[in-house]
Amino acid sequence: MIDGFTREELLHEVRVAPRAGLLPLPDTRLVERPGFWQVLTPSLTRGGLNEVQCSELPADTCDEIIAATVAEYRALGLRFRWCIDPETRPHDLADRLARQGLTRSESSGMARSTAGLPGGSPAGVTVEEVSLANVDDFTDVMARGWESDPAALDPMHRQMLTDPASRCRLFLARHEGTPAAASAYTALDRSAYLMGAVTLSSFRGRGLYRALVAARLSHAAAGGLALATSVAMESTSAPILAALGFERVCSILSYSSD
Repeated sequence: MIDGFTREELLHEVRVAPRAGLLPLPDTRLVERPGFWQVLTPSLTRGGLNEVQCSELPADTCDEIIAATVAEYRALGLRFRWCIDPETRPHDLADRLARQGLTRSESSGMARSTAGLPGGSPAGVTVEEVSLANVDDFTDVMARGWESDPAALDPMHRQMLTDPASRCRLFLARHEGTPAAASAYTALDRSAYLMGAVTLSSFRGRGLYRALVAARLSHAAAGGLALATSVAMESTSAPILAALGFERVCSILSYSSD
């Protein structure tokens, strides 16, 4: 357990608190009701701001809600994900989502103190905070790494940097001067929510991901945040974060449209 936080508080920081950091685009629509939270953004067709988080659906209308929600994203041609926790009701919600043709992946909600991870970067690796001066490089890496349209991502990244309501902090890693990896975090009231990290395939295995984690932890700690959280895929980043001292707080299933 992380000092200063109960398990229930950690669960809240991992699963609920990041919603407060949502920075909607002009076409973003948010649907929120007990047990159900949805964000839909037509301008981001390949992911981002298109997600459902669900803890409970009424058993008698569950299938109708699922079908209508999935149909809405598909009609708009949007890639999206539907995330559920092990405690989600009804218990067979995962099976119901699978019957809609969605693809399952497993993630972990993770947390650690922002203190204690040594800074510094491997030889040839540098990390810089993103501003309007280098946001184009950041967007290019994000678009290539996540197979997205840079023209769609550019307005979102610029809004993250200029909107007074933004809690997002963006970071770019270079390898021998070449933009190679990118990441971000949201500065919440009690924690830093790490998100969006991607390393271009030709630069993997060179310590870029770890350098970006260290940079974000250091930045968050300097801003007075003692806790960092993230939702990490078990097939990719979760083992790396575990090796960097992150604890698994909960398991999360995601069902995506592709």
